[in-house]
Amino acid sequence: MTHSDLMHILVVDDEKSIRRLIEKEMASPRRVIKTAGSGDEAFAAIRRWAFDVILLDIRLPDANGLELMAQFQEDLPGVQVILITGYGEVHDAVEAMKNGACDYITKPFDLDALEQVVEKAFQHVRARREAMARQSGGQAKRTAYPQEIIGHSGSMDRVRFLIDKVSPVQVPVLITGESGTGKNVVARVIHRQSARAEKPLITKNCATLQAELVRSELFGHCKGAFTGATESRDGLLSMAHEGTLFLDEIGELPVGVQATLLRVMETQTFRRVGEKEERKVDVRFLFATNRNLRKEVDAGRFREDLYHRLNVFNIELLPLRERREEIPVLLEYFLEQLRVGKQPACRVSKKVMQCLMNHDWPGNVRELHNVIERGVILAEDSLITEQALPAELLASGGGDGGDDPFLPLKEIERKHMLKVLEHVNGNRSKASELLGVSRKTLYRKLLEP
Repeated sequence: MTHSDLMHILVVDDEKSIRRLIEKEMASPRRVIKTAGSGDEAFAAIRRWAFDVILLDIRLPDANGLELMAQFQEDLPGVQVILITGYGEVHDAVEAMKNGACDYITKPFDLDALEQVVEKAFQHVRARREAMARQSGGQAKRTAYPQEIIGHSGSMDRVRFLIDKVSPVQVPVLITGESGTGKNVVARVIHRQSARAEKPLITKNCATLQAELVRSELFGHCKGAFTGATESRDGLLSMAHEGTLFLDEIGELPVGVQATLLRVMETQTFRRVGEKEERKVDVRFLFATNRNLRKEVDAGRFREDLYHRLNVFNIELLPLRERREEIPVLLEYFLEQLRVGKQPACRVSKKVMQCLMNHDWPGNVRELHNVIERGVILAEDSLITEQALPAELLASGGGDGGDDPFLPLKEIERKHMLKVLEHVNGNRSKASELLGVSRKTLYRKLLEP
């Protein structure tokens, strides 16, 4: 199954039973389904993931579905919106189709009809993608991220979309996420795609700044400004002139310096330490943090005015445990990257893959890379086995079932059903017909623990 076959669906309905029904009935290997019970939850979801199809209730407790539809289509160009309506709202749904809705379904709805409507919507999405690919020379869009933005989950599609939008715009960007999620990679890509690409990208981790020399490192100093200042020296701001300054772990910046940084952002002027003269500077600011800056503000450890100034545009990177579907893609990339000379790239055993998929990855993508690098060093005949894994990953393996061909009959049956579902593109009616069981039986067996 290729990335183009993977469908990302958002179900927005205030009835929990409806959300659960759609999520369970439409579950298949080629669909990633998220749910939201309100307009606020829906907006939170589209900030984290990119969706192909949105099933949207026309009546929500905190929002009008028709107004939400317009906003969703603006935030996610090309998304197909299917409205969920009651019988008394069909007229509204028909009117909405004139304004861009893809289709509508009425409650209570027929599940087979729902399958058809969703598949039809997704075909529109695929057709649009293929047309855009042809217009841009096939792979032109993909090569904008050369071997750096890895993964094709909905969340990473969303990251690419945000990078495309913000790179040409001279606004500050705050990149958030746990350690090891790739915040510095995103910063490099934004700089490379900006009008400042030929100018310097200066990177500094604020956690490494010495408390007594923070101002000097950021703004520079003149000779004699303090003990040991035997000559004048430029700071990071001067080095980044006409380019980009990326301050990683901005939450570590001392509160006393935060007000000065805010002034620089607002006026594009600064003073060296020990100097009265104002200097002009032209810098684009990028920031990153693994902290929750809103909580830091509430705790008095971060200035609220600076928080609002640098949080103009936020790009959030999800932890690897929330996008496990990307682990095989990242694995393939790292194995190729770590290949030695003309030797074939290493492979991993089934047990190793099981351990990788089950691990929680507190160190995220960086930890995965380190584990694979260790595995390549310890590989025998280009095969990475469980003996090459750290103890904590072996503990994640969940037993020896990964390499055991003698599975319980129930598990063999379930795997066969999933293969049939994938073969028929998730169509449960076709799958149940091929398997010789009812849709109800198929549904029950797939949900059995």
